[in-house]
Amino acid sequence: MTAPGTIRILLADDQASIRSGFRLVLDAQPDMTVIAEAADGVAALDAARRLRPHVVLADIRMPHLDGLELTRRLAGPDADPQVRVIVVTTFDLDAYVHTALRDGASGFLLKRSGPTLLVEAVRAAMSGDALISPQITARMLHRLAPPAARTGRPPAEALTPREEEVAVLVAGGLSNTEIGQELFISLATVKSHLANLQRKLEVRNRVGIAAWAWQSGLATTDQV
Repeated sequence: MTAPGTIRILLADDQASIRSGFRLVLDAQPDMTVIAEAADGVAALDAARRLRPHVVLADIRMPHLDGLELTRRLAGPDADPQVRVIVVTTFDLDAYVHTALRDGASGFLLKRSGPTLLVEAVRAAMSGDALISPQITARMLHRLAPPAARTGRPPAEALTPREEEVAVLVAGGLSNTEIGQELFISLATVKSHLANLQRKLEVRNRVGIAAWAWQSGLATTDQV
């Protein structure tokens, strides 16, 4: 029996060693538990619909049904109920990132990102955010925000200098922990700034914050 408040996670990856490594990291967290594993996309889809996990961690290249199609079926606009899916892969192709986020993914991580970011991505997904590996954030956002369109709408309420700093660091792909270290502020303070940014910019998550920073010209290629 899973304790109330525990984040229930399904692992979908065709490599047993990857699933084992992720399980060790996630089960070590006091608020997380891995409830099932699947070695292919069809098995993952069936397990997700039967077990109703809070979060699915899905590789892209799996037998029978790939992780992008799995994401669309579990998290896309036609999914009922929708399940939070974090894509975790070795491949950081722009097309994969764009497709995953378009189809409802709650995060996109590279397998080399490390255990801290993996845990943070699960918690971000549960809070309605979307965490993307720092290695690909700047490149992906540069593609989503064409240079000719860098005229982001003014925020509903003026940003403070600190909020602008946080927005630039988000656009640079830093995690909450890394932002706190960079600015010498607590994790709770970082989350408070992010909440204020989402409210003022009228966006849903850190991807929206980063996209606004690019579109407005606040973040540039010299800063990421």
